[in-house]
Amino acid sequence: MLNIIIREWKRILSLKVFYLVMLVVPVALFFFYAFIYQKQDAKNLAFAIWDEDQSAISRELIFLLEQKETLQITRRVSSEAEVKKLIQEGKILGAVHFPANLQKNIYSRHPSNVTLYTNAAALVPAKLVYKAVAEVVITGSTGVILQKLVKTGMKSDQAMAIANPISLRTYQLYNPTYNYQEYLVPGLITVGMQMILIISSMLALNYEWITGTMQELYYTSRGSVVTAIIGKTIAHLVISWINFIIITGIIFPFFDIGIPEATGKFFVLYTMLSLACIGIGMFISALFKDVMLSGDVALFYTSPAFVFSGFTFPRWAMPWYDQYYALIMPYTAFLDGFFKVYYMNLPLRYAQGEFAKLLLFCLVMYPTAMLLFKRQFNSIKDEKETATITD
Repeated sequence: MLNIIIREWKRILSLKVFYLVMLVVPVALFFFYAFIYQKQDAKNLAFAIWDEDQSAISRELIFLLEQKETLQITRRVSSEAEVKKLIQEGKILGAVHFPANLQKNIYSRHPSNVTLYTNAAALVPAKLVYKAVAEVVITGSTGVILQKLVKTGMKSDQAMAIANPISLRTYQLYNPTYNYQEYLVPGLITVGMQMILIISSMLALNYEWITGTMQELYYTSRGSVVTAIIGKTIAHLVISWINFIIITGIIFPFFDIGIPEATGKFFVLYTMLSLACIGIGMFISALFKDVMLSGDVALFYTSPAFVFSGFTFPRWAMPWYDQYYALIMPYTAFLDGFFKVYYMNLPLRYAQGEFAKLLLFCLVMYPTAMLLFKRQFNSIKDEKETATITD
């Protein structure tokens, strides 16, 4: 088995198809993902003001909007058509309209509507714009009512109780600053690792036919399918650990992301993901002798992992058949555990169910791959026996 491990490392380091996929592409991919979200959060979103009231209240609300880091007031407009045109041209992401007689209606206790325009085609910025404007409008309207009540001679605490009878306090857990780099980069890197591990291990067995070294593998393993597959699995697992060191030892510290105290738990979960992915890759490699066909199957299987995992859209909201499809990918179970032991920094026992699911992938895939690959080894054995009889 040690000979198989060393032999596989030599193949990984000497064959371009292996060292590019397993060592070069991951590093480039990790840095690429981290650089995308280097700004970490969305700020200074281009915003327009349409103020028909031109009153003290509308000026106060505009002042409060200017204090929001999320918004950058870049335009003053005078019509709805102008707002829509600027959004269509991509020059602003939203606008707010303060109608005429806003202050008059407020003082006379008549309802008045402030209109917010957002570009919902840009979903995340639209939500950020809405959040910032809603906070200002709610705060501003409360302040106006408070001032009126105080002017009537009411005490400030009594006035506050009437103006704002229910106070909402928010406490964001695990990503309080809505940091995109902190939240998305670890998820993108790990889903990339699933694809890399499955594709590289998918080539571990059937690529021996392409390089004409299947007989060498047979003799090195002494005809043992178990020895060949376990030896190759260990070799690929060690390479995946090298990538883990790059992720947690270089990428995360360089970009100041990650949770260092959760690294050990992350390693355990990452190792289980690696074993599950390598097992799937070995299964595909043993099932299809044709490298191109097995590559197509691996890409078809791994490509939608991020979409179906529930990272950006909850799985329970997906159709039932999509939920079942998500369950046949190891990244889904990994991600559920990853949220618990990494983002929330909970003890490993909270991810017992996810560990069991990843273990199930190993218990199914490795024995099946061995049974399938035995056919290929038997063909070599038959050739050897036929050659012996001929001699």
